[in-house]
Amino acid sequence: MPRGLERLADLAANLWWSWHSEARDLFRSLDDTLWRRTRHNPLRFLREIEPERLEAAASDPDIRRRYEGVMRAFDHALRGRTHWCGEKHPDIAEGCVAYFSAEYGLHNSLPLYAGGLGVLAGDVAKEASDLGIPLVGIGYMYPLGYFRQHVNAQGRQEEVYEKIDRDLAPVFPARDRIGNPLRIQLTLPDRTLHIAVWSVFIGRTVLYLMDTELDENAPADRELTGRLYGGDQNARVLQEIVLGVGGVRVLRALGIEPAVWHGNEGHTAMMMLERVREKLAAGVEFDRAVENVRATTVFTTHTPVAAGHDAFSFDLVRGYFKSIEGYGEPLDPHRERLFGLASHPAPWGNAFNMTALALRLSAHANAVSRKHGEVSRAMWTSLFPERTPEETPIRSVTNGVHVPTWTAGEMDRLFRKHIAENWLERHDDPKLWERVAKIPDDVLWETRRRLKAGLFHFLHDRIRQRWAAHDLEADQAVAFGSLLEPDALTLGFARRFASYKRATLILRDPDRLRAILDDLRRPVQIVFAGKAHPADEGGKDLLQAVYRAARDPALAGRIALLEDYDMHAAHWLVQGVDVWLNNPRPPLEASGTSGMKAGLNGVPSLSVLDGWWIEGYDETNGWAFGGAADGDEGDARDANELYEVLEKRIVPLYYDRGPDGIPRGWLPFVRRIMQTTIPMFAARRMMKDYVTHMYAPAAVPAPSETKTRA
Repeated sequence: MPRGLERLADLAANLWWSWHSEARDLFRSLDDTLWRRTRHNPLRFLREIEPERLEAAASDPDIRRRYEGVMRAFDHALRGRTHWCGEKHPDIAEGCVAYFSAEYGLHNSLPLYAGGLGVLAGDVAKEASDLGIPLVGIGYMYPLGYFRQHVNAQGRQEEVYEKIDRDLAPVFPARDRIGNPLRIQLTLPDRTLHIAVWSVFIGRTVLYLMDTELDENAPADRELTGRLYGGDQNARVLQEIVLGVGGVRVLRALGIEPAVWHGNEGHTAMMMLERVREKLAAGVEFDRAVENVRATTVFTTHTPVAAGHDAFSFDLVRGYFKSIEGYGEPLDPHRERLFGLASHPAPWGNAFNMTALALRLSAHANAVSRKHGEVSRAMWTSLFPERTPEETPIRSVTNGVHVPTWTAGEMDRLFRKHIAENWLERHDDPKLWERVAKIPDDVLWETRRRLKAGLFHFLHDRIRQRWAAHDLEADQAVAFGSLLEPDALTLGFARRFASYKRATLILRDPDRLRAILDDLRRPVQIVFAGKAHPADEGGKDLLQAVYRAARDPALAGRIALLEDYDMHAAHWLVQGVDVWLNNPRPPLEASGTSGMKAGLNGVPSLSVLDGWWIEGYDETNGWAFGGAADGDEGDARDANELYEVLEKRIVPLYYDRGPDGIPRGWLPFVRRIMQTTIPMFAARRMMKDYVTHMYAPAAVPAPSETKTRA
């Protein structure tokens, strides 16, 4: 780097830049075209930028001033001593929270996520940095990440895996306490598994990723951490052993002794079992060992769908635990009691259930919305036979989204001018958002129009790229959105294609839908997005049904499928549509953070009352419908209600315009959804809840042991 910009590489190596507009704008100012072509990846950007451009930028006083301002903010974010956690919870600030998750959604340059679970974990890591919560993440370095979605001419999803170029991704070899590249080993029934460790820097937060793609490992073991959620039962149980057992041993090798251990979903339960094993091996009596682990453990369950909770045969798990170092003869007297902690009925008989294990080994367990808390307590009450369902120890911490990451640049500028210049520092204060009433109608409407135009530019640019690559037929271009109109009322629907999310509910009555969409005076259009799990043929069928509707000439090009939905595409979609549609089959929606992301950008929700929307909906910030019982008859009733809300309420309101073309009856919904969503469904509120109600109680040392805190 030239003198005057010498720390640009340091900035690029820490994902802090990704949620700070001044840092992004700094890179963009160096070469806007290259910034877009490198998909906003500063490591690749700095590799490819012409040296002459950097030299010229280093001589530009304006760029130098911007650079110096960004680096001051960067240094304060990493090393500043004043932060919320230190002021409010010094006991937590002096310790360490170990956060285990099977996936992390941080940025497109590091695709280590499949969906909402991973994006939530990424938002947790970012907000922990912002608040000064000393959080250390544990996960996997998936060389192939999650698949990129290609939809062929027949509408079938094809999975394309692209290997992550680690030289151009923000990952760096982790070092042990004496500076050597960190490696750990796990003994298996017939071999040794070698594990490398990588570091990712997310502001103050550090994420450690385990990787088995090493020459020392057998070919099958090299693929163990190859990609998300692949492999059979044998591979899956071994992946979870690596995450839990291996993750604890990584922290031990780094000399990190967490005060709090947080497992994000049942994939992480082996972390708790490994800590019990450590205490038993040290001679601690079984009940006391279990209680000590429980006291310092937080566990978050994410789904009421039974298939989302991993369960394995005891024989399979027993086979591994006979060979892993530390699980041998000395623990034989305790083995069945350890396994009993995971016991739970499965369709094929009693099983080793990861969620059951985690709940029994966590004194501080939570669901991710109030409704999900009710459902989870009823679902898992059998684990606590001495309690009533209402007393089942699962509380609720409603999810939130990282506001700096998911707020559009246009909205940020609007808020800085009309709410407060420092609105981001205060965004979880509900009183601050009373000021949205003062935003002039014409200014607010024009901002929403620009965001919508950005979405359509993004859609058309993707179509153009596939057309230029000779990888697109004309009717596919229609299916992908080439005929959408920027002025038409636009609904957005982006979910994983799974049956309970009911992506095709709005397609149920084609004639009635056609009348709504193809009204010449008041047209409506829908943009669908999402991926089906590679093994979910039913989900792929749903996606294909949407694609066929998008190609149907009778629907006049009013339906589009946004291919390859990822975090980059999500930014455009949640910012650019007019209404966010969500219609899962209740009560199977645990939370639903995509609606929150839309809401903070002024997009009201049209949703069934499930997940977060039960807490968020107040009749002035969006619309509710449906929620009928399971089955075809219930779906028919819900579809009918959906059509009625569109026909009688949403469409007339959106198109009721004065001479100036501004829908003045619509804008109160835009204001109200921002006012109700931003402070209450922010990751900041969520993480403050975790610290206050979960981490602080868990950080109190158990009487029977002394902790060394990192």
